[in-house]
Amino acid sequence: MLNIYNSLLKKYGKQNWWPCITENKQLEICLGAILTQNTSWNNVEKVIKLLNEKNLIDKEKLSKIQLRKLSSLIKSSGYHNQKAKKIKEFIKFLNSNNDITRENLLNIWGIGQETADSILLYAYNKPYFVIDDYTKGIMHKLGYCKENISYEELQNLITKNIPEDVNLYKEFHALLVQEGKSLK
Repeated sequence: MLNIYNSLLKKYGKQNWWPCITENKQLEICLGAILTQNTSWNNVEKVIKLLNEKNLIDKEKLSKIQLRKLSSLIKSSGYHNQKAKKIKEFIKFLNSNNDITRENLLNIWGIGQETADSILLYAYNKPYFVIDDYTKGIMHKLGYCKENISYEELQNLITKNIPEDVNLYKEFHALLVQEGKSLK
């Protein structure tokens, strides 16, 4: 696995993810992780910029905004009605002051494994390797796994073969995404 990482690092250089534009980086990353479900990052960037212009990258303001208004603001991210509900549920969770754990995140409506792990890794610096379609595709293409490997199996395969290091996890995931995009 480290050979793959080193090869991608040599090819693309440091990716320095997660690209943030606001002061509230932690919340912005969480919103981005929800908004990027089933859409391109370009669409997410547009929404993040708009929410920032409206001073809505703020959990108090997001908890007060009407669902319909939020939905219309995030329309360009696709599935905007569902994503607006997911954001509202996530904000309710944040306001509950429950611990930010994988189990608690997975209990929020609309937050799956990839989104939870993205939030944990990029927003809270916890060592959870994110498995996405790019990662699955590349690992399958390289012969490390079957095409239908489960999220947990692939996550375990990768994390057992690299040091547990948040910065390594972030950089490796970002490099896999960059490689995946270049193969399209």
